[in-house]
Amino acid sequence: MKVVFLDRDGVINQFPGNGLYVTRVKNFHFLPRSLAALKMLTDAGYHIFVVSNQAGVGKGVFSQEKLDQITAYMQKHVKAAGARIDEVFYCTCKSSAGCHCRKPRIGNVIKALELLDKDIHDARHAYFVGDTEIDIKAGKNAGCKTIFALSGREDRKYMKRWDVRPDFIVEDLYDAAELILKEDSDPARDRRGRTQKSR
Repeated sequence: MKVVFLDRDGVINQFPGNGLYVTRVKNFHFLPRSLAALKMLTDAGYHIFVVSNQAGVGKGVFSQEKLDQITAYMQKHVKAAGARIDEVFYCTCKSSAGCHCRKPRIGNVIKALELLDKDIHDARHAYFVGDTEIDIKAGKNAGCKTIFALSGREDRKYMKRWDVRPDFIVEDLYDAAELILKEDSDPARDRRGRTQKSR
């Protein structure tokens, strides 16, 4: 099953800063090579889903309408680059709401799999790319292979304090895409799809 789950801010577009949100289209800036990475994955036949926490809506920092405009802008440019994001799943609830869709919970991962007529057991063949511990926890909770991208909020210093460890560490989404294609073409993998050699 060719499926990749992506966080948004810090993976596809520039991370706005701690405690800040991308609140309007003019604040949304694609990271270098992210569109090329999406095209690479699209051309290789992967289903791509964005799974992102956007609590700024629930907090009243910006509106659902603004979020929808940002998503439309992102999708427009992704399509223009010859790539495809199958669906975008947001959790707009505040962290205190206990929503099952808010990462590191996996409600939105399950929704994405249901679109493909798959269940959570199939997630072990999928990849989850994120820039924070929360993303890696979400990927682990879903059973995905996890990739930590150093292009966003957290770095290797943060990772030293994490309770989990990613399966792979890359510089950005482009490197993640190259790694995914290499991993899935490598015959020397164990039954969970991971290479035997450490990285």
